[in-house]
Amino acid sequence: MTQPAATEWSPDSWRARPITQAVEYPNESERWEAVGQLRSLPPLVTSWEIERLRREIGEAQQGKRFILQGGDCAETLSDCRPDVITNKLKILLQMSLVLVYGGKQPVTRIGRFAGQYAKPRSSPTETARINGKDVTLPSYFGDLFNRAEFSPEARRPDPFLMVRAYKHAALTLNFIRALTEGGFADLHHPEYWDLRFFTHASLSGSQRAEYERMTRTLADGLRFMEALGERTVDDLTRVEFFTSHEGLSLDYESAQTRTVPRREGWYNLTTHLPWIGERTRDPDGAHVEYFRGIANPVGVKVGPSISPEVLLRLIDRLNPRNDSGKIVLITRMGAERASEALPPLVEVVRRSGKCVLWVCDPMHGNGIKTSGGIKTRSFDAILKELESTFDALRGGGAHLGGVHFELTGEDVTECIGGGAGVSESDLTRNFASPCDPRLNYQQALEMAFLLARKMGRAG
Repeated sequence: MTQPAATEWSPDSWRARPITQAVEYPNESERWEAVGQLRSLPPLVTSWEIERLRREIGEAQQGKRFILQGGDCAETLSDCRPDVITNKLKILLQMSLVLVYGGKQPVTRIGRFAGQYAKPRSSPTETARINGKDVTLPSYFGDLFNRAEFSPEARRPDPFLMVRAYKHAALTLNFIRALTEGGFADLHHPEYWDLRFFTHASLSGSQRAEYERMTRTLADGLRFMEALGERTVDDLTRVEFFTSHEGLSLDYESAQTRTVPRREGWYNLTTHLPWIGERTRDPDGAHVEYFRGIANPVGVKVGPSISPEVLLRLIDRLNPRNDSGKIVLITRMGAERASEALPPLVEVVRRSGKCVLWVCDPMHGNGIKTSGGIKTRSFDAILKELESTFDALRGGGAHLGGVHFELTGEDVTECIGGGAGVSESDLTRNFASPCDPRLNYQQALEMAFLLARKMGRAG
């Protein structure tokens, strides 16, 4: 078990460190009242679930398991609805079965849900023209902090939103556990899946034939799961899901950080896998100070600006004992930079003997804007980064152990391309994300098919 690097660590020792992406509450007494309420509430997850995920991440570090992490860029409180939650679970389950087929190994599913209510922003304020005048308000940092509507009342940071978010996370987790215990009727029947993208004109005949062949033989993936020690087919519908979110609000995270009976150390009990963002990974900053003391596995977003030296320092600070299953490096380089920026990092980690899991986030380095100013991402760029990362890791003596997608089970039109045929002109049809564009159901499932093909050929 990873212990704090120094005895002076506590769940609140981060308060003495410089903090980035801080949201200033106008009323400090309300802030502390909300934190006090969170401290009094039951935990959202358990330490034994966290330890199980650490073991599975350790297996993925050894190349014996694959991690699929996905979900919304930023959850909203209004999306705590059964249809939305069910559709997200369904697409992750279906993607995982395709990846089992491609990788011939078990897949651990981690959802960006039940806590992904915060979103870092490039600017603390936003300006819009209203009634002929420029109005500047705080940026929308997610439903954990304020509301998306562009008005002074909505954008005012409200600490009690942390309590509301906790309650919605609890409701989401309760429904997820009920679903995974009860099962999904169409999980093992690809003929019930939405595979309309198979027929799109952008797919070549050979690619279409390969997709259809993979669909027909997905039952092989179920047999592989049984052979590798997973649950039987009859019981496989009772799958396990883990949760993850970016630990942006240290007030929220530290309020639910506790010791538990018969275990050493401190556990963040808001989620199984919290991660540190690209903007908050300063080794001397408040976020790393907090994360270095918790027993959870920790994700770290790694972009092209990080140097090998800073990466090693960050790993040492977060995992001084080099424990297995502790560190998940989530790369987000961009399609045009992955093949150049990643190899030096892979080499320095390999030479140092650090135990990490390499996961690719091909979404965040590939944001673009249309001529009309709409934020989007290209399916082709996402795929290119995924494939470049796979090859760069393999060439450096490491392996891709997981993927991290922003996706939804809904029929949104937010990312362009793919067999779903979403074009730039389609983006206004159903762009529902409050922040960043997500792969829709068909795009996410096609991405799983393409990754499975890559994994199968490499194996």
